[in-house]
Amino acid sequence: MANGKRTTAARTGIDREKAYPIAEAIKLVKERAKAKFDETVEIAMNLGVDPKHADQMVRGVCMLPNGSGRTVRVGVFARGAKAEEAKAAGADVVGAEDLVEKVTAGEINFDRCIATPDMMPLVGRLGKVLGPRGMMPNPKVGTVTMDIAGAVQGAKGGSVEFRVEKAGIVQAGIGKASFSEEKLVENIMAFVDAVNKAKPPGAKGHYINRVAVSSTMGPGVKVDSATLMPPKA
Repeated sequence: MANGKRTTAARTGIDREKAYPIAEAIKLVKERAKAKFDETVEIAMNLGVDPKHADQMVRGVCMLPNGSGRTVRVGVFARGAKAEEAKAAGADVVGAEDLVEKVTAGEINFDRCIATPDMMPLVGRLGKVLGPRGMMPNPKVGTVTMDIAGAVQGAKGGSVEFRVEKAGIVQAGIGKASFSEEKLVENIMAFVDAVNKAKPPGAKGHYINRVAVSSTMGPGVKVDSATLMPPKA
């Protein structure tokens, strides 16, 4: 009953049929983030794509200008000098065959996975373990790279990977409720820009259909997608 009352109270003042300008939507989300922890502010975008078709897959990475507010544990598959580079850059777990054995056994002590290209035949064996978790390294999002230091620092500094789901939805955490409204809006604009740049060649018609923002425990607020576009010069 308490949760029901809290949910009802949180929805008070939000017109569920209205699409709000992004700044107003973020203000409403922040005002309703009342949990005892620092809630994550999330964005969900419904795109005009069918990811069952290869030419309509949307995938990429966005460096949030104000960081994500998350502590991200980074695992790196590398050998020799590149392994040392990863450690120096702040990677939490670094290894080769030994790390493959740990992951195979279910010991996954990282949130983001990076690999050098030469390690991919080895890492490929972990597809059934890392794939369902969205952790499989991929050159398209910069997680298969020789620039190990840059990839580790990016992951630690607030880069967010995104991938369209079955229903054409892209979603991500873009900051914390403790962030200022301005910083959250900046992060959202950067994320939307990255999703726009990742528009696949097979996408026809309207690309961004619906957008909503919310906090971890709060109600969703519809966003006027026109306010997410950069001003025309």
